[in-house]
Amino acid sequence: MSTHYLPEGLPAPAQEPIAQPYWEGTRAGKLVIQKCAGCGKHQWGPEWVCHRCHSFDLGWAEVAPRGRIYSWQRPHHPVHPALNGHGPYLIVLVELPGADGVRMVGNLLGDPLQEVAIGAEVEAVFEPHDAATPPYTLVQWRLVE
Repeated sequence: MSTHYLPEGLPAPAQEPIAQPYWEGTRAGKLVIQKCAGCGKHQWGPEWVCHRCHSFDLGWAEVAPRGRIYSWQRPHHPVHPALNGHGPYLIVLVELPGADGVRMVGNLLGDPLQEVAIGAEVEAVFEPHDAATPPYTLVQWRLVE
């Protein structure tokens, strides 16, 4: 049985140099996102400039791997050949209240036909793909009991 939510064979995500701290964090089971030293606010995705104050003084900070479902969708059609026969699945947009409301996309684990409630609390699950080249870890989400 697979330990992955989606099947093997999907292409590895692009690991741009600017996002290296994020990918290193996921490999260590931590959620790490950018934080501006100028205004103190978090942001996602990684950029060279702060979205709010336009400072170039950006660092990285570990944030709580918990959030709330802001939006979601249930794709039934494959978006990649490796997904043929594996639909539907759930994609969620998760808002991180402990990180200035940053929003991140991931899959919602569990029954792909389950009811999904906007505002439901979720926590990150770090899904390693050690056999990929290069190895990477995805952030997936599961409902908090």
